[in-house]
Amino acid sequence: MEELEQWLMHVHRRPKLVIADDQPVNIRVLYELFRDTCDIFMATSGAQAIQVAQNELPDLILLDVVMDDLDGHEVCRRLKSDPLTRDTPIIFITSQDHEDDEVKALELGAVDFITKPINPVITRARVRTHLTLKLQGDRLRASALLDGLTGVANRRKFDEDLLADWRHCARENSPLSLILLDVDYFKRFNDHYGHQAGDACLKTIAKTLGKSLRRPYDKLARYGGEEFACLLPNTNVDGAKLVAQKMLDAVRALAIANRLSDVDEHVTLSAGVAAVLPSRELLTSAVLIKAADDALYEAKRAGRARFALAP
Repeated sequence: MEELEQWLMHVHRRPKLVIADDQPVNIRVLYELFRDTCDIFMATSGAQAIQVAQNELPDLILLDVVMDDLDGHEVCRRLKSDPLTRDTPIIFITSQDHEDDEVKALELGAVDFITKPINPVITRARVRTHLTLKLQGDRLRASALLDGLTGVANRRKFDEDLLADWRHCARENSPLSLILLDVDYFKRFNDHYGHQAGDACLKTIAKTLGKSLRRPYDKLARYGGEEFACLLPNTNVDGAKLVAQKMLDAVRALAIANRLSDVDEHVTLSAGVAAVLPSRELLTSAVLIKAADDALYEAKRAGRARFALAP
């Protein structure tokens, strides 16, 4: 399958497919069709379908319309109202084949409508088509979520990642850490060495910071002009301190000259480190951002070229 090969080359994994149906025999039929090409996740109720979709963030959902608890229409409404799942394509699978049923499905945001009994050839073709479209959309979206100068994630992508990591850590009851980093006296650097040198400096720093992250789920983003943000899921404050110091040391080791700095003859960073145990009810991600920002301010107030911890 050419589309699947393109997918694997682009994302380095098999596409994720959720099959939601309250009849296990129907799930089995669809599972046999796609088990060799997709990672399959199964749900036997509407509520379970929502939970699996939020946990796994699949590339496509095959959703039965008639289920005992929440019907497919309500599941679709809830998934489309959630920022994490609203862009996930949904194909309704149902025994209802009236034109009004198809119109309703499409109005709710579904991308296609397949009637039972399942025709294997048609079903494979439609799933392949919508996975291909999803891949193309992911490519466009990825380019829109990268910072044009440094190549790391931009602020919009950071906001999305923070929401996803917050929910993940809340489910797992695990800590989430954030490091905010600022290039010391960067305006002076820009004014003295020129904007081209400033751009080159930011590119080099972004590359260096990225190399400091070892786990695939740790994330680096350009947060502002000369600010960067690092998200560390499943990391407590002690782990975040080690990463922050490693980043500061790595940038100092670059030995990029900055004669206008008041703290060093080379480019340095200041950082604010914060960690929190996310909660669905009591806290919001804004608490983590403010804590890290306050800590960054404290690092600057204390003399820069160092990190500070949030209380």
